[in-house]
Amino acid sequence: METLLYQPVKAFLETFGYEVKGEIGGCDVVGAKHGDPTVVVVCELKMTFNLELILQAVDRAAVSDEVWIAARISAKGKGREADKRYRDLCRRLGFGMLGVSDQGEVGVLVSAVSPMPRTNPKRRARIIREHRTRVGDPALGGSTKVTVMTAYRQQALALAAALAAGPLRPRDLKQVAENAGGILRDNYYGWFEKVERGVYQLAPAGHDALRARHDTTT
Repeated sequence: METLLYQPVKAFLETFGYEVKGEIGGCDVVGAKHGDPTVVVVCELKMTFNLELILQAVDRAAVSDEVWIAARISAKGKGREADKRYRDLCRRLGFGMLGVSDQGEVGVLVSAVSPMPRTNPKRRARIIREHRTRVGDPALGGSTKVTVMTAYRQQALALAAALAAGPLRPRDLKQVAENAGGILRDNYYGWFEKVERGVYQLAPAGHDALRARHDTTT
């Protein structure tokens, strides 16, 4: 599974001063240095080097300053990483290649060329905003078929926890989530109920969400 590659690649990028988080904006790995301007590096993960990995990297180039692809090194040394044509294609595209051993050691097979052209500034801005506002790193890069713990979901869960004690007004929840009013009003997950004008309580689905979170953390 690609998630097995996440921690070694995360540690590798952290040595260069990046704050690394997984599964942001469809990207397996996002590293950011929040300066002026913010520098963004993206890495896509696969168990083997293949064409799909290259195609994903092409898409990510529109939103990042540097793109890497990472895969497990073939035990017999006959994977794509040994194919000069594959490495040359990465060089021409400006993508870096990282090989991850079965022991979790990360090696640079091809160095990335920076900066990459940024052609989708709106999507890039969404990725940077999500990276900044997400608390910690709750999602393993390379995860599939699981609910990603986004910053929005983190804030909604925090509001649910606060409302578990009883109804409150959005203004009473500003310290919990700055956009408390919008999250309660939109009720994206169906966790909240309006008791009266400007007052909300936790719906049954919200209690279920809190129990599910507790079960996954114990």
